[in-house]
Amino acid sequence: MRISCLQENLNRGLSLVGRAAATRTTLPITNHVMLSSDQGRLKLVSTNLEMAVSCWVGAKIDEEGSVTIPAKLLTEFVATLPNDKIDMSLPASGAKTLELKCARFEARISGVDAKEFPPIPKVDDGITVKVEIGLLRQAISQVVFAAGTDESRQILTGVCAEFEGKTLTLAAADGFRLAVYKIPLASTVEGKSVAIIPGRSLAELNRLAGDQEEEVEIKLNATKSQILFRLKDVEIVSQLVQGNFPQYNQLIPQSFNTRALVDVGQFLRATKTASIFARDGSGIVRLIIANGESDITPGKLSVSARSEEIGEDTGEIDAVVQGEEAKIAFNGKYLMDLLGAIKEQQVAIEMNTPSSPGVFKPIGNEDYIHVIMPMFVQW
Repeated sequence: MRISCLQENLNRGLSLVGRAAATRTTLPITNHVMLSSDQGRLKLVSTNLEMAVSCWVGAKIDEEGSVTIPAKLLTEFVATLPNDKIDMSLPASGAKTLELKCARFEARISGVDAKEFPPIPKVDDGITVKVEIGLLRQAISQVVFAAGTDESRQILTGVCAEFEGKTLTLAAADGFRLAVYKIPLASTVEGKSVAIIPGRSLAELNRLAGDQEEEVEIKLNATKSQILFRLKDVEIVSQLVQGNFPQYNQLIPQSFNTRALVDVGQFLRATKTASIFARDGSGIVRLIIANGESDITPGKLSVSARSEEIGEDTGEIDAVVQGEEAKIAFNGKYLMDLLGAIKEQQVAIEMNTPSSPGVFKPIGNEDYIHVIMPMFVQW
């Protein structure tokens, strides 16, 4: 194998695929990145067996070949090289030691035969759709943080993706909160297909798509076991979580007794302040929604927290209130996660009783809804 490419191109490619390489594993080969020639370009692949990332880099191929090299070592070494041409080669003897030369730097890194690298699943059958990248990234960023992290409830560590008609619905829940986002598809899907995508895979897709401008192609295989995301010069193949996702639509209240419209930035600031005092109080942040004293006086949202040991805090912000005055308490972290992800300037809070879920709807975006379960407190 004899391949040459620019340092900045190889460095970028390794940064894209490197995070998919396993760090703790009983299969050491998954700590490696595979380098191979592919149709006149250099192909980089890494996998942790749940997800595989492939990236193609412009290169000059003098001799075809492939090898796997420890991902962390190669990434760190290439990042320190000058912005110049890198020549990579394997000795004719067949040894799997990759030789790299760049300007006045040389290195030899011991690798493993590429035949030992886990095969990357091909996703050829099933459904194929395209999604506008900006909409997909926004949907992921406002949904994926609500996915669970408890591996004992693996189904909740995934994000439910429903492909139906010309709509893709993403839903995530961890037992305490629920996020649902609907985005349009560029083409129509016949029937309805459901896949549960690991939250980690979607978070990585969001990172890799940061400078993407073209539409994302999504392929879901017929057996609902793998899903492929195809970007420009990058592909992500992820295993899917098997099982039945909860019927989340049943968790969304369809009516309310109280509705408050508030500024997102002010609400987030008040919640951050209250959360400082909530650390010793189980993270509880209390909300009190009150009507204005007259028809021309705005209502208000009081955001407070208290701890027996350190004290208490209360912040007030203006609110447009509809319905009855109300009280409810939430985990402060859940509120900050939600408010930090919302792009719109205002959000509506809807609720019925202190013990029923709170519903949050950004104003100007009817495609997103977020539900948080309340915490029970002594008022």
